Amino acid sequence: MTPIRRYAQAQNETASPERTMVLLFEAALRHIRTGTIALETRRAADASAALARGSEIVAYLDATFDRERYPELAENLGPVYQFVCQRLISANLKRDAKLAREAERVFAPVADAFATAVAQVTAAGAAGAAR
Repeated sequence: MTPIRRYAQAQNETASPERTMVLLFEAALRHIRTGTIALETRRAADASAALARGSEIVAYLDATFDRERYPELAENLGPVYQFVCQRLISANLKRDAKLAREAERVFAPVADAFATAVAQVTAAGAAGAAR
């Protein structure tokens, strides 16, 4: 195992639940983008694997969302996650990069918003602990 892989594995194993979620969002986006590029360059096998992995992560994010605790947010996010998964599956079946780009366009702001929220909460917690 390379030093980079060991570092990434250690980071994943020691991350807070919030950081783990950010890593999942980042991984989903990375797979979506990789799959889209693979479709555009006619590498169907690479595209299929990447888009399937991106879809699996988004489906996991949807399935593990605490709907009882955040019902209004769930009402808004559930359809977004479902749209993204549907587009990724369709992009994979039809080998259509445009559909994958649509999924990315919809998912990226959600991922960015979550990462920003976690950073703000973490910063606020650190500021409070310093007092």
